Amino acid sequence: MIVDTHAHFTPQAMLDALQKEVGRFPSIELLSDGHKYQLAFGGGQLTRPISPKLRDADQRLEWMEHQCIDSQINGGWLDSFGYEIPADEGAAWSRFMNEFLMSGTEGIDPLVPLATVPLQNGKLAAEVLEEALKGGFAGAMIGTQPHGTSGNLDDPDLDPFWEAASDLGATLYLHPMFGCGDPRLEDYGLMNAVGRGVDTTIAISRLLYSGHFQKYDSMKFVLSHGGGALPYLMGRLHRNIEIPGHDYADPVTGLKSLYYDTVLFDPEALIFLEKLVGADRIMLGSDYPFPIGDPNPLKVVEEANFSERDKNKILGDTAVDVFGL
Repeated sequence: MIVDTHAHFTPQAMLDALQKEVGRFPSIELLSDGHKYQLAFGGGQLTRPISPKLRDADQRLEWMEHQCIDSQINGGWLDSFGYEIPADEGAAWSRFMNEFLMSGTEGIDPLVPLATVPLQNGKLAAEVLEEALKGGFAGAMIGTQPHGTSGNLDDPDLDPFWEAASDLGATLYLHPMFGCGDPRLEDYGLMNAVGRGVDTTIAISRLLYSGHFQKYDSMKFVLSHGGGALPYLMGRLHRNIEIPGHDYADPVTGLKSLYYDTVLFDPEALIFLEKLVGADRIMLGSDYPFPIGDPNPLKVVEEANFSERDKNKILGDTAVDVFGL
């Protein structure tokens, strides 16, 4: 089984339902112009348009067939997670999205949904996560900044969420947010090319040093985009804990407990990652349907010339276990 572990899905039915009951979410605005849809949260800026490929299951299945992909793990779209809105409304919004992520993949065996949770509140995020896992979700996709454009994943408020994720043995897929808070990224397409990797690197470095992956060690935690810059910076991260007065958790131990996707495009980078963490910690990913994603995701794995055993792990064997397929 070949499994694409990194994809995003916003079912059209969810947007249709939101149009009919938009008053249910006072902090959320839906702008539609023909077949163009955008969202806004808490009076903030409109999101990027929700592309047709993001909304349509048939195009997705055709692409998967062409790529010889048997199963695809689908999280929501990070722009739509709504971490900026009040916590109670955020919980209702997460449940609303989960309802349509589940119904939008129901009866379509190749598509496997990941839930979203209201990360702006740790207790509510824990509740929604438990509901989602009981409801058949393969795990949850979460963002790097629990208040949309601010906050840290090691904030004490999130401890109930991490405790629940570990107690439940949940699989969590971490994905960077679109905005990374640095205006230098606004030119040359740097938000996608560099900003997302930086966002992941900062968020996970904090969790490595805080010891979250040792404390909450029964969850499975997956990083998108090959872990950002983390693999390349591990020497510096480790050197930092050797400086007197820096009483941090060992980042190398934490790093090797995580899972990573293959959205790196460069076989040499993938080989480096495999040497650092092992083939059984790497899983195929595409970032479908975004332009910065990999339109031919199996190619980088083939070009890395791994052994047949390691290639099979990366292409699907590990994902079957991690996501309970």
